[in-house]
Order: sequence, then C-alpha cells, then structure tokens
Amino acid sequence: MCSPGAYRPDPTEGITAIADLPQPEIVPYSRNDKRNVCPRCGHGAYRDKQSQRTLHDLGNLDLWCPRDLVVTYSQHYCTKCRKYFNADLSDLAPPGSHYTHRVIDLAVRLVVEDGVPYRPASWHLWRDHRVFVPFATIQNWVEAGGKKAQARMATDFLDWALADFSGYVAADALYDGPFCILSAVDNRCYKRILYDVLDHDPTHDDIRVFLRRLHTALSARNLTLCGVTTDGSALYPVPLAEVFGDVPHQICTFHIVAEVSKAVVGAVASARKGLAAQRPTLRRGRPSTPAAKQAARTKKRLEAQRAALFTHRYLVVQRRLSKTERKTLWRITHGLPQVRTLRVLMEQVYALFDRRCRTQTALDKLAKLRRRLLRFPQVGETLKKLFSPTLDKALTFLDDKLLPSTSNAVERGNRRYRKMQKQVYRVRTQAQISARLALDMWREAQGAGRHQTLHTLHEARAA
Repeated sequence: MCSPGAYRPDPTEGITAIADLPQPEIVPYSRNDKRNVCPRCGHGAYRDKQSQRTLHDLGNLDLWCPRDLVVTYSQHYCTKCRKYFNADLSDLAPPGSHYTHRVIDLAVRLVVEDGVPYRPASWHLWRDHRVFVPFATIQNWVEAGGKKAQARMATDFLDWALADFSGYVAADALYDGPFCILSAVDNRCYKRILYDVLDHDPTHDDIRVFLRRLHTALSARNLTLCGVTTDGSALYPVPLAEVFGDVPHQICTFHIVAEVSKAVVGAVASARKGLAAQRPTLRRGRPSTPAAKQAARTKKRLEAQRAALFTHRYLVVQRRLSKTERKTLWRITHGLPQVRTLRVLMEQVYALFDRRCRTQTALDKLAKLRRRLLRFPQVGETLKKLFSPTLDKALTFLDDKLLPSTSNAVERGNRRYRKMQKQVYRVRTQAQISARLALDMWREAQGAGRHQTLHTLHEARAA
C-alpha cells in the first residue's frame, strides 16, 4: 500500500526524443472584433483582417500536459488617422511575448520569493506547472522586474519602510568583488531603508552622499534620527557628524568582541606551540630507563594537553561558563597561567558591555583594564584592540536603553545578499545588483501579507 511522503520522480525525466514529450492542449481564444475604437484618435474602425497568436500558458494539471492559447485577433484600419492597429491583448500577455502574464509573474516570484536559481527555476516551472521557459528568458524577466522595482524605491517603498520608523539606524558596507553595497536598515524594526551600489571602494564623499539621502527621506516625513550603529570603520564618524550633527554614534559591540576573541584564540594557539616545544625527544624503541619512561610520560601528557586545549579553546572566549566547563578549563590550562589570565581578561571585556551600568561606569572599567594590561606587556600586545580610540563609542548604547548595541539588522540583509550571490546568479554588474536588491527589498515588504494569508488558510483548514 502506498503511503504519503514517498519520493516519485517526474514522469518526464529522461526523455530524449521530442516526439515523446507531452503534446500541448490547444485552447482557442477569440478577440476577433468586427469594429474597434482606434487607440490614437478614438474613431471607430472596422476590421481589416484577422490573424493568430500562440501564447504558452500554465499547463493543464488534470491531463498533466502543456497548454497553448491560440488567440484569433482582429486587425483594424482607422480611416481618420490612416493607421493600422490590433485588438488589445495586453490583459493576456505583454506585446511581443510568447508567454501569458500568469507564466511571467509565476517565474519572477519563483526567483525573487523562493530564491531559486535561474536554471532550476526553468525545471520547476515544467515539473509543477507543465510550462517550459528557457532560463535566459527568466533572467530577462527578473532583470526587467528589477528596473521597475527600482523606480518605486524612492516613493512607495520608503513610505512602507518608514511608516513605523523606530529612530535608530544601522549602516554597513558590503564588498562584492569590485563593487561595494551601502545599506541603511531600521535597527529595531529590521526594515531595510536605503541602499547604494558603488563600482569602487567607498570614500567619505560616498558615505556623505548616502547619509544625505537618508537625511532627506527622514526630513520629508518629519522623522528624527536618534542613533546610528556602524562597524569600526573610519568611513563613518566624519560624515555622520557633518550630516546629522551630534546624533549618538554606536560602534557594533559584536565586531569589537569578535576581534578581541580572535586575538585571544591566537594567543591560545601560541600556548599550544609552546607546549609542543616542551615535548622531550625520545630515542627509537621502547623506553627502558627510568628517565626515558619519565620523558615518555611527559610527552604523552603534553600531547594530551595540547589536544584538549585545541578541542576546548572556545572556553577561553565563551561569554558564560557552566560549572562543568569551568572545571574543564581549569584542568586543560594547568601550568599555563597566561591562558588563565586571558580568560579573566575576557570576562572583564564582557563586563564592559553590561546593560546594567552606564557609559561612564563602563569607561572607568575600561581605563582600569587598560592600566592592568600595561603591567603585562605580552598580554597587552595580544589585546591591543582594547587600546583603540574607537572602543569608547562601543559603549554609547549604555546610556540609551533603546539604542541597539550591534548592527545585526543590517548584517541580516548582507547575509541575504550573500545567499543570492551564491545561488541565484554568478555574473554581476552594477545595474544587475541594484535591480536584484530592489526586488529583494520589495519581497521583504510583501512578507507580512504572505504570513497573513498563511494564517487565514490554517484557520480555514482547522474550521
């Protein structure tokens, strides 16, 4: 007995002969009018002749075959303006197209909403809807849709994105080969607001122009910017001060902690190399003398400690440790006081970003930590990021409970772009990137409507 959930390949897989393909269902359709109104002058024009046009539509799933609309349409001659014109078919298909609007809309949604690459999208349309569209045609449709979406970004999209603006923005730059993508995202509502695609590395002038676009969009809607979160790049402080004045500027704490953690893990790797250098050299064969046996035990212990230190190296930089994890860390760092010191310093670094204290309190803790690092030159060299002058701005969020401490909102959009970059398209130009970003932002704008429909469908099925 067949149970649900079995994998059954499409019955057309493996066909090599054109004659074996499912034959299309021919559906006659008539737009053969005896008289029609001239679209130029409005004068009534009689039919001069008739013609036919074949349109590929979504397939007939009852018969599991393609479906072609054979449209018979009339051609008219206007005696007033002396021009020929055809019966209007714009509700069925675009001018000159071989596919109906339903096929085009479905193909574009398949790429934009589902993130399906162009080649697999061609197979999806055939497998699920029995209509074949070459992948290059789908790419042309998507690129044309991107241009139309770009035309509405400065009006309709901004009205949606700034309708419930929180006042806090995250900005970032994403690099893609020779291109750079500047993004601004609502850091609390997680809505992408603006983007710009550059064909060169950004400068202060590029950032200044981008921020002025954001300032213009906010001013036109009487909105106020309360805070900006960026990474530690030197591109942002000067343009931000010029465009938005004294608006609080927060440096993403995730980037700060990530850089410090990377340096600490590197110091742990150096400690492992030190253990490797301490291993005694043994002669070939089994150890026979007491000194040789002691050296063999020492070598085995050091190798086990090196392996444990590599396996559990994350415990040195992990934010919170359980009782068992602390015991493990204490065991594998036996004889390595510098590693234990690094763990203590990491706990103090995490304490800097505790929401329960104010910015000034955190700055006092940072000053105390810097003085302590000056007493340990080797450790201080490892954590030299803590002496960066931009670190003070990473503590700005402590005085504003609504200011997000990280730029995770804009990083989500960057991850979405990276996914499209790998799966959907490989050959990119500046215009194509701009068009695809516009389409993806419109997909995000329609997300609430999709969730509402799904919720209604669940309620209807449960009723």
